Amino acid sequence: MTIGVGFLLVLALGLLAGWLGYRRGLGFVATHSTEVGAVHSRPGYHAAYVAVLALLPALLLLTIGAVMGPGLVSREVLASVPAGAVGPSDLEQAAFLSEVRGLVSGSYAAAFNPQAESAAAVWKAASLRYGLIFGLGALALGGVGAFWGWTRLRPDFRARTRVEKLTMGLLVLASLVAILTTFGIVASLVFESFRFFQMVSPAEFLFGTKWSPQTAMRADQVGSSGAFGAVPLFWGTVFIGAIIAMVVAIPLGLMTAIYLTQYAAPGFRRWAKPMLEVLAGVPTVVYGFFAALVVAPAVRNFAVSIGISDASSESALAAGLVMGVMIIPFVSSMADDALTAVPRAMRDGSLAMGATPSETIRKVLIPAALPGIVGGVLLAVSRAIGETMIVVMAAGLAANLTANPFNSVTTVTAQIVALLTGDQEFDSAKTLSAFALGLVLFLVTLALNIYALAVVKKYREAYD
Repeated sequence: MTIGVGFLLVLALGLLAGWLGYRRGLGFVATHSTEVGAVHSRPGYHAAYVAVLALLPALLLLTIGAVMGPGLVSREVLASVPAGAVGPSDLEQAAFLSEVRGLVSGSYAAAFNPQAESAAAVWKAASLRYGLIFGLGALALGGVGAFWGWTRLRPDFRARTRVEKLTMGLLVLASLVAILTTFGIVASLVFESFRFFQMVSPAEFLFGTKWSPQTAMRADQVGSSGAFGAVPLFWGTVFIGAIIAMVVAIPLGLMTAIYLTQYAAPGFRRWAKPMLEVLAGVPTVVYGFFAALVVAPAVRNFAVSIGISDASSESALAAGLVMGVMIIPFVSSMADDALTAVPRAMRDGSLAMGATPSETIRKVLIPAALPGIVGGVLLAVSRAIGETMIVVMAAGLAANLTANPFNSVTTVTAQIVALLTGDQEFDSAKTLSAFALGLVLFLVTLALNIYALAVVKKYREAYD
């Protein structure tokens, strides 16, 4: 029995337990229908109570089996192999187990290690045994829970209260998972960044102008020898995400929102607004592909045509242009909502005083909606500085401290990808620097989001 089969059987047991609880609840209603208040809960709550008691312990045991089962099987397989047939290192054992899994699944016709054939038989037997243990154990737990819940059902039993408390507990647990995940991410960034700053001076990292993580650090070296100065990365992130992309996104997004809210016919707006927001759902790798194959060559040809012979085929301008197009929906949607939320009386009053529609937009609507527009721009900036694929494919990985938009630059996110790609040693300054970069990026985007939400909250309070 596999874990998947056990899961289906447990679901069937839960449905059966729920049906039995429902039938018992119907019996209470039928026998006590004339007594006011004799039956506390409806049959559906009785069914839910019994089904939950059947499913929760069984699913918990199946989850434990899904997590621990592969490790138990692997340990038994390695124990069955003669001494010396598999190397002692974790890498050699992982390679051997991969061969065994390939033979079991049928993806490998033969294995390099001659012991893999016999180990495959052990793997199959152990998988079947542990599957039966966890599967039958889950069914037994589910059956006991269902029986215990069914015997507790009475006409005055508060099944609704128990089910609602359990539902509340599950909602709290789901919230805690999200919160604890955030704390775990932050804690890992802080811990690994602390290890990095034990090797590299924080001042050098934050204010140094030379980024060369490939530079080897000597065992007796205290500083970073200028190899981990992250200023070029910070500048590249600001240059592409907060300058070039915003120069494209803010005017286009704002003018689009003004047209759709003030000038466009209702029929045109109904299909134009969803079409515009489709841009937000396009995968970033598609934007990167478009930037690398279409925009970057066009930008280089333009630079050559105006006399810039050393223009790079990967440039900050190409990445920034495409990134700006990508975040237009963020700016336009927030500006659209802000303009729409301005009270109609303000617009009508301006027009009644003799102002033209364009003057009303410039002098009344935009100033009134400015906090919401600013909030949308800040959210778009935080989205832009966290973009990776467009930068990797169109701007390159060269850490250049330059203001020339036709040169290749890189960003914090692109360097994190480069530093953590492939086999890495997580005790070297090179790899740990990715966590320090991630911590800085996290703090910057967090500050932008908090400020943007504060601005939007202030805007909403103005017209509620």
